[in-house]
Parts: sequence; structure tokens; C-alpha cells
Amino acid sequence: MDKHLFRMATLAMTLLAAGCASDPRGAAPLGATATARLATVKLDTVAATRIFNSYRASHGLGPVKLDPTLTAMAQRQANAMAAANTLSHDAGGSFVSRVHGAGLNAGRTAENVGGGYYSTEEAFAGWKASSGHDLNLRMPEATRFGIALAKAPQTQYGAWWALVIAGEPERRREITAGPFGTGAPAIR
Repeated sequence: MDKHLFRMATLAMTLLAAGCASDPRGAAPLGATATARLATVKLDTVAATRIFNSYRASHGLGPVKLDPTLTAMAQRQANAMAAANTLSHDAGGSFVSRVHGAGLNAGRTAENVGGGYYSTEEAFAGWKASSGHDLNLRMPEATRFGIALAKAPQTQYGAWWALVIAGEPERRREITAGPFGTGAPAIR
């Protein structure tokens, strides 16, 4: 990839990620009621898939499927945010470096994070209401996603959410020797 194009893609992904931190509860620590409620918070991947696909269909977009690689990536990010008690795309390392480390194409990957949501439905409602998150949910080339929840009652949000959305990886074209004697490569 051209260095200039790579830099522009990296800058665009950084700016997009920076605009997608969702912060519904403010900085106050959890009280007794919120701590008790946190014990009931669960990630429902069936509901997440249904909500996500219904929303995408309402915008004329194709479905996404739950992906184990993206789910693991989301879980690491949710855990990192909970451990650092900070809502940030950089808690688990820069988004771009995490994307490349997972072998993904940064131009076809997005991330939503959130804190303080007490259900899968709440998390998606918050992301839909945020322009940057909403753009990610409606990413036209998306075909798969991973979602995760980390719970940490001693932190300001208690519930830490991460959603990683991606398109299919670009297929690498195989370059082989062309027809014998022509000197031209054959690309498949």
C-alpha cells in the first residue's frame, strides 16, 4: 500500500475511533443500587445479533454474523477498559495496532465502546443515538462482528462494552509465472 494512502487510512481510523467513545453515566462511582443491578447484567449474543441485523436491514444493509476472532478482540478491549477504569479506544493499545495485530484491514474495521449500559439492548440504543457509533453500525461493507462485556463493580461504569465490526478480509491475489516463455505474471 502506498505510504501516503496508509497514513491517510490510519488517520481516518484514528479520528473515527476517537469520536466513538460512548459515555452515558458521567464520572461518578457506582452507588449501592447500581452495584446490585450490575450483578444482573449479561451479554446476550443472540439478542445482539438480532438487534444489529434488524437495524442494518431497516437501513437496507446486509446482515452481520458473530465472529469469534472479533469477539476475542472486543473482549480484550472491554477487559482493558475495565482494568484501567477508562472509556477509551486506546485502553488495550491503539485501535489501529490492535486491528493490524489481529490481521484485519483497518479500512474495513470499526469499534464502538461504551460504559454503564445494563443490557445488550441499552448498549445498542446508546450506539444508535451517537452519530459516530451509528455510522459504524451502518458500515456498508460489514459482514461480521464481535461484542463483549466486562464487569468491574469498583469502577465508575461497572459495565464496559466493546463492539468490533468488520468486512470480509481482502483476498490476496496470487502472482504466479505466466504462460511459459511470455515473461508475464499471471494474477489469480
